[in-house]
Amino acid sequence: MKRYFLFLISSLIFSNLSANVFSDGQGIAYYKAGFPQVAKPLLLNEYKSDISAKSEICYYLGYIYLEDNQTDSASYYFNKGVGSQPLNSMNAVGLAMIKMKSDLIGAEADIKTILKIKGNNKKENIIIAISRAYLMNGKIEKALVYQSLLKSKSASAAVLLGDINLAKKNVGVACSNYEVAILYDENCKEAYIKYARAYKNANPTLSIEMLNKLKQKEPNFLLVDKELADIYYTQNEFDKAAQLYESYLKSGNSNVQDLTKYAMTLFLNNDFAKSLEVAKLGIQKAPRNPAFNRLAMWTNIDLKKYDEALKAADSFFNKTDNPDFTYLDYRYYGQALRETKQFDLSIKQFQTALKMDSTKIELWKDISDMYNDKGDFSSSLEAYNKYLSYLTEDKKTGDVFIALGKLYYSLSSTDSIDAIQKEIALIKADSVFAIVAALEPTGYRGNFWRARSNSALDPETTRGIAKPYYEQTATLIESKADVRYNSILIECFSYLGYYFLLQKNNALSLSYWDKILAIDPTNATAKKAIEGIKKAMKGKK
Repeated sequence: MKRYFLFLISSLIFSNLSANVFSDGQGIAYYKAGFPQVAKPLLLNEYKSDISAKSEICYYLGYIYLEDNQTDSASYYFNKGVGSQPLNSMNAVGLAMIKMKSDLIGAEADIKTILKIKGNNKKENIIIAISRAYLMNGKIEKALVYQSLLKSKSASAAVLLGDINLAKKNVGVACSNYEVAILYDENCKEAYIKYARAYKNANPTLSIEMLNKLKQKEPNFLLVDKELADIYYTQNEFDKAAQLYESYLKSGNSNVQDLTKYAMTLFLNNDFAKSLEVAKLGIQKAPRNPAFNRLAMWTNIDLKKYDEALKAADSFFNKTDNPDFTYLDYRYYGQALRETKQFDLSIKQFQTALKMDSTKIELWKDISDMYNDKGDFSSSLEAYNKYLSYLTEDKKTGDVFIALGKLYYSLSSTDSIDAIQKEIALIKADSVFAIVAALEPTGYRGNFWRARSNSALDPETTRGIAKPYYEQTATLIESKADVRYNSILIECFSYLGYYFLLQKNNALSLSYWDKILAIDPTNATAKKAIEGIKKAMKGKK
């Protein structure tokens, strides 16, 4: 299956849009179905091979180029169309459409001349072309005037009216016009497609219904799958979108944009391996394409192939054309560096990501974690406190403060600070763990870490300042009778046993060491303490 998938995608990426793939006349058919960019390469091919339809092909090529704001190319083909058939008025209208941009009066004079040619004022396609010329130039009301001259009830006239209403932002009315067009001609693909596109954002359910109707009528018209895939993509239904993009690719009409969208859909559907396959094949075809190189970096990271991700990152950041970097690019790159223990470089990438999008406050925590991993607890605390300062009150949970307290606790154990600084760090840790205890009154974590912090402040246990916190911790978890807490209980009982031993309360000290043996009968420290206490008690007798 995988080999078939690779063969399918590679053949589609590297195929040429040539005459042996598409039958004659497909360019015009695709244009009329509402896919001018798919039609364009076919029309260019047919322009060279189909002399009989050359004038009509010139008109549609000119129109497509004008839609792309390539006026010179549009003018070239309209003039070729007029030259190949001097009486062809469609191309003459095309030239008038261009002239409208700079000379409306002159263009309207040309249109009047065209209409005076015998029969032109009754030809529907000429009237439609004139209406569309005005519509292309934003002269909506004038476009409507010419559309109203169409007397026959045709799908083309209804589609034109729909386009005019869509330009007027009357989406509902426009879609009604497209429905009328389908009533006139149930095979009018353009009406189905334009209806679906008009409702794509406003009512995607209706769009999907209309496209499925067309799909039922024309199961081999795979461009419908692309339209459906685009809608499912915007609805975050990536599984459906991926299946439909793959089906659409079989049509052979795909371009780099289609393939990158397919690869991205696979990525968003968490199908990282397949997304990477498409990205790699795309890179073979277009090595400097930023989208394929970006996906190669992202997917390798999600697949935990960090060395490959770093190679892809180098290509993406340094060897692609006009990449539009996002915070995610630096976030992913930083992750690959982090996983390969290049913390300083990784931190720089995360900082750049934050500059690009300061709302991603979770990156401050990542930066803190990386400083922590490299043992720079001061910098880790600085980054973490920034993270905490951006959090809303409802996000400041026990987990957030326990992490902060542990950073202060870790700082206190480093050799880079003096005794006074260590004491300050432990006092701060204790104050943070007190917040945790207040936030989690039935939880043990706050009191347990307060116990540890105070124990570090009183390493000889002479003052017993950790005692109340170890006692509270033991009280909170002893009744749970859960083996997961055994190590914590042993720590609590060890402290308390030692504390009462120093207080010469042998009986109470002994009770705590006995509790440890009840948990762990092999505990050497407890056995030794019990042996010593019993000897001392025996000696007193």
